[in-house]
Amino acid sequence: MSYIPKTISEVVTEYLNRTTFLPAIQREYVWGTYGIEKLFDSIMGDYPISTFLFWKIKEENKNEWAAYEFIRDFDSEAPHNKDASLAGVNQDIYLVLDGQQRLTSLLIGLKGSYRYFYYSWHKTKLYLNILKEPQKSDNPEELVYQFQFRDNNQPNPRDPNPQFWYLVGDILNFEDAEDAKKDIKQRLSEFTDDQKDIANTHIGRLHSRIHTSRLLNYYEEKSQDYDKVVEAFIRANTGGVKLEYSDILLSTATAKWKNLNAREEIHSFTDSVNAIGNGYSFGKDFVLKGCLYLTDDLPIQYKVKNFNKTNLEKIENNWENITDNIENAISLVNKFGFNDKNLVTKNALLPIALYLGKLNKKNFVESTDKEDVKNQILIQKWLILTLLKNAFGGSSDTILKNLQDVINEQTDFSVFPFEALNKKLNIEPSFNETEIDNLLLTNYSTKYSYLILSLLYPDRDWKGKKFEEDHIFPKSEFTTAKLKHRSYDTDQIAEYQKYFNCILNLELLTDTENREKSAEDFDTWFASRDNNFKDRHFIPTISSYNFDNFPDFISERKKLLKIKLETI
Repeated sequence: MSYIPKTISEVVTEYLNRTTFLPAIQREYVWGTYGIEKLFDSIMGDYPISTFLFWKIKEENKNEWAAYEFIRDFDSEAPHNKDASLAGVNQDIYLVLDGQQRLTSLLIGLKGSYRYFYYSWHKTKLYLNILKEPQKSDNPEELVYQFQFRDNNQPNPRDPNPQFWYLVGDILNFEDAEDAKKDIKQRLSEFTDDQKDIANTHIGRLHSRIHTSRLLNYYEEKSQDYDKVVEAFIRANTGGVKLEYSDILLSTATAKWKNLNAREEIHSFTDSVNAIGNGYSFGKDFVLKGCLYLTDDLPIQYKVKNFNKTNLEKIENNWENITDNIENAISLVNKFGFNDKNLVTKNALLPIALYLGKLNKKNFVESTDKEDVKNQILIQKWLILTLLKNAFGGSSDTILKNLQDVINEQTDFSVFPFEALNKKLNIEPSFNETEIDNLLLTNYSTKYSYLILSLLYPDRDWKGKKFEEDHIFPKSEFTTAKLKHRSYDTDQIAEYQKYFNCILNLELLTDTENREKSAEDFDTWFASRDNNFKDRHFIPTISSYNFDNFPDFISERKKLLKIKLETI
């Protein structure tokens, strides 16, 4: 295997977005600013930056493949690559199979910018402090040179060390290193001779690494066989940031969908559902898995071979139904208070989406019809039960296929097949005493705590409101120091601290209610709660709600919660 060497300036100025692009097979750009800084630090320090794999496509075949531009100005608010226009490219082109992250980083560092949010939005460019002497550390993660993404070239007033921030991209303006040194010399008049020498060395070294040294070595894959190229891509990308299957499959879909742009449709839809409610983090993998699950007569295994031309045509023809049903499923569970934190198994939504497609009822999610509401609550209970009982653990594909079969076998879709699905999952539609005891000891703000608490409020209107887990007796009062101050002995302290942070001392309040509670003394706040509030949150009736009666409170509330959970 022979590699072709090129300089960085040659590739950045003559190749990228001119004759060299990205295939849809590539994942999106994922590096942060530190990754780019470290790459340039490696280049300056003569460390290897590995090799690259380019796929050479003959001019007559270039329009068979979807191509995308490298990102020059990265914006974390809009991180997607733009379509590449190949109309004016009258020659063979290259699609990068291995090296996208590094090449994009070079383009951003030398010719572009990086916009990110940290307390406020910053549009930054890459600078090098040419007055800082290189310092090697025992920690390989620390930079030898001081590269930094900055809003401007002004010195940091809190840093006492000498600073002159050189815009790294300016080095591209000089073909000759001496011209670059002369240019910077004029701007260093106020510094000492030693500092000028350090700056001069830095500029010479930077120029050499960008313009002279052939640091970019790439291998050309010349095959026009797509399957071989996919295999080469997978082999080349087994390390680094984990590839999602979706990044591979999007290329196939984009190339073979006839009327829709798969990449744009899937990106847009994923962004759209992630904006529902307070936000989710569904990935492209979930959407593509849904494409297989919600299209008739397709295998549900998430494998490259299942996204063949015939299956992709079926998916494209069914795309509107797929997106409607997935979006309705997410909107429905959002209505019931499921957020990104407590929706612990996202694949559990696929049977719900399949059922909603079979139900085919307009505005079901928003419906307030009595029968629709009963059906919605049935779906909510099923989802909570399956998540709390970890019904989707193990072989997820087998489970999903079994549930798909159950739904497809129904002859009446007016009622969600709660019992049939539970039977197939081999789970009881209720909790036994041991399960309930374990649930009630679940700690605050853990994987399942919100789910358990939501079971206590089946008739609550969740839509458009933000509910927060709240300690009924304030957690700040349960420190060992405060409990000792109340003259409690060791056994009492252990009992108080065993229960204060679990479901037995938790409730769900709206964010407004929670702020109001935090602003008042607990005794004053609690005394103002009416009976409706106490009934709604399963607050037991005891002689007094002062702190000394906390054990009685826990004992009596446990009885109420057990009765409630036993009736599920």
